Amino acid sequence: MVETSSSLLELGGPVVLILLAISVAALAVILAKTVQFSTARVGRHGLVRQAVTQWRSGERTKAAQNLLKDRSLSGALVRSAMDAIQMLDQQPLSSQVRDIREERLREEISARAADRLFGLASWLKALDLVTQISPLLGLFGTVLGMIETFQTLQESGASANPATLAGGIWVALLTTACGLAVAMPVSIAVTWFETRLEKERAALEVLLTGVFTAGASSSQPSA
Repeated sequence: MVETSSSLLELGGPVVLILLAISVAALAVILAKTVQFSTARVGRHGLVRQAVTQWRSGERTKAAQNLLKDRSLSGALVRSAMDAIQMLDQQPLSSQVRDIREERLREEISARAADRLFGLASWLKALDLVTQISPLLGLFGTVLGMIETFQTLQESGASANPATLAGGIWVALLTTACGLAVAMPVSIAVTWFETRLEKERAALEVLLTGVFTAGASSSQPSA
């Protein structure tokens, strides 16, 4: 395995070495993003949906308490919204003032959600850049290799060996293969991360809307 890798580096030259470095960096980012998504429990909304259902049915204290056990991104944001609304319910506010404060609260929670999602999206652009630049680097290496091969052919003149020419061409094409080998799995990873993020964004919007459109608690004191 080690000998094969050394042979690839020797045949492909500096372009393959650059692609190897890019692939190692991309793998590190993919592993870090996987851990980040797993820690934030992206896509796991079962307990949060149940809590929102309880909230809308009037069991507000129980719904907020149930989310104390949830460590997901959506759970933390929904719980913050619930706690803040319960504090509003305990204050003797007029309907107009309460509506204004609730709207400000909704904007604040939405901004916090956008910030958390932006954090999850960090480095995805870098991975996307890898998917774009790796094939180009591979093609660049192939072009350089073809130029070198045909220079050798020109210098050889009539005594050129077809086997040597064929060997030079496949070595040149090696860099394109390496570039595609780096780009394809990274492209799959980027698509997977972006799809999970879009689903998380849509789920957060639905869950937070469910909390804020449930109406004021019946226990709210009147001004």
